[in-house]
Amino acid sequence: MPTYDLYAQDPGDPLWQVPASGAARFSWEYDDGRERLLALYQKGKDKQWDGQRRIEWDLEVDPYDPLGIPDESLTLYGTRHWAKMTERDKGELRKHYASWQFSQFLHGEQGAMVCAARIVESVPDLDAKFYSATQTMDEARHAEIYGRFLHEKIGLVYPVNDNLQSLLGDTLRDSRWDMPYLGMQVLIEGLALAAFGMIRDTTDKPLPRQILAYVMQDEARHVAFGRMALRDYYKQLSDAELREREEFVIEGCYLMRDRLRGVEVLENFGIPKAEAEEYSEQSEFLALFRQLLFSRIVPCVKDIGLWGKRLQQAYVDMGVFEMGNSNLDLLMAQDEEIAEKLDAERFATEERERVAEVEGAIEAGADG
Repeated sequence: MPTYDLYAQDPGDPLWQVPASGAARFSWEYDDGRERLLALYQKGKDKQWDGQRRIEWDLEVDPYDPLGIPDESLTLYGTRHWAKMTERDKGELRKHYASWQFSQFLHGEQGAMVCAARIVESVPDLDAKFYSATQTMDEARHAEIYGRFLHEKIGLVYPVNDNLQSLLGDTLRDSRWDMPYLGMQVLIEGLALAAFGMIRDTTDKPLPRQILAYVMQDEARHVAFGRMALRDYYKQLSDAELREREEFVIEGCYLMRDRLRGVEVLENFGIPKAEAEEYSEQSEFLALFRQLLFSRIVPCVKDIGLWGKRLQQAYVDMGVFEMGNSNLDLLMAQDEEIAEKLDAERFATEERERVAEVEGAIEAGADG
């Protein structure tokens, strides 16, 4: 079924065109490179995987409870609207929320693919071009996987959120080669990792947990790439140039904080926008969720050298300043370990099944 037939709302023009800006840069130095980035490039090659094979697509998903997350996480829970809803209505609400979340993941991954391709084009160093090429493939795989999950398991898609689209547009329109790094690798990827992680660690459904764990394994490398490249480059910038980047980060963080409300879902259920926004503001779960979303961004921003007073004050106002002390390397290592553990458990199960099949064949032969 065409994606347009699955949209919960009219997504508008099927093509969004963002005018390209900035120069395409070629490097004629093929022998030199930063050892850390070349090692990450090698890891990016080694860790390529096929989403058709690694993920168990035959696992069933209930579209009316696709994530198995407690109803208390839904914005309408405990409101006058919730009290009037039938069990069927609540199932529809769960379906729409899951669709909205995974649709934003899907649109974000396409944006990441375009930004990674833009980095290949614009970054001056060949080692960074090499790694960005592997990331472009990673993001294509992620978009493929989220698209398949929405089509085959939920059967509903939401248009890209206005705030996400705005940040993507700002990132891609900027002619400075480092801005796709900053907008995508640090802000959008950092936020995505936190959102993926919260669902991965709370869902009791094996298929979405697999998808999120394997995608996060890739994303951990992407954020590491952005940190390496920007940390080296930002050491060379003037105070004025650093302030420009900090202003971009502040604006992007406010956009992303406001992005994750799911107001569009409530509007689809007949709730006026102003009332839907009020429920979102009052939701204790969403307040915690928005705060935890910055657990990957704040320490990364601090690590790459963007930590001026205005940026620090913005994080104080958002209530996330203390997250600057989070151990980002530990979080990324945990993302890798969870994916590897899932693989090990799956391979062990498959091995047991093969052994049982062989033993069964031997017993059948002996009986014969």
